[in-house]
Amino acid sequence: MHMQDGIVIGEGVVLDARPASFVSRTLAALLDLGALAFVGIALLIVVAVQNVSIDEQWAAVLSVVVAVVVMVVLPVTVETLSRGRSLGKLAVGTRVVRDDGGPVRFRHSLVRALVGVGELWLTFGSVALVASLSNSRGKRLGDLLAGTYVIRVRGGRAQTAPLGMPPELAAWARTADIRRLPDGLALAARQFLGRASRLAPVSRSGLADELAGRVEPFVAPGPPPGTPPEAFLHAVLHARRDRELERGRVEQERAEARADTLHRLPYSIPDPPR
Repeated sequence: MHMQDGIVIGEGVVLDARPASFVSRTLAALLDLGALAFVGIALLIVVAVQNVSIDEQWAAVLSVVVAVVVMVVLPVTVETLSRGRSLGKLAVGTRVVRDDGGPVRFRHSLVRALVGVGELWLTFGSVALVASLSNSRGKRLGDLLAGTYVIRVRGGRAQTAPLGMPPELAAWARTADIRRLPDGLALAARQFLGRASRLAPVSRSGLADELAGRVEPFVAPGPPPGTPPEAFLHAVLHARRDRELERGRVEQERAEARADTLHRLPYSIPDPPR
């Protein structure tokens, strides 16, 4: 997938599509590793101060549990709940996203964390360093297997592609009955059209088909046969916006007329001169 200017994540925020720099990725990783190491040490200290006698076998089990929590459970939980923003990434202004620009999910974070045990912890980051430097997007092995990469968040400007009325659908849109779309559906369609040019062709076509199918029940009659789904969405949202603007203009004129009437005496008698 090729992204030109930015990508839109699930929250509707447009982010800079350029991969984060090596320096920012390294700094974020060091901050995350330091925070996780601190948590691991704190857990061990808490166990130690309990003055509980533990034999060697249980001590080994406890060490493994702490290691799993620190190296896998915590990173996966934080990254999943924050949609790709750990403490280090939040500090340097980066985020992990999928290759298609969407927010990472549990499985992506889990793959990254599991692979990270080897390439970050056991090899002191040397494997991740080599992989990152050899990849154009700065991906480490965990990113390659999970289908993710790290992008910059700060510096990205909000971008929204303008709505346009396809000329071949203008006559149809003027007479079509377009009912009010559910807010969630209208927002999803608008966000899709705003980022359509930056989506992979397969994803773009699939999303357009899905959204057009969800919007079509609210429009009568349907679009002319053979209308591309994306053009249909543009026409519906453009006509819907224009009608709402016109409705707002009419309401404003009525409100101004009522306000003018209220400034007059009863029965439309002009106000006496002052």
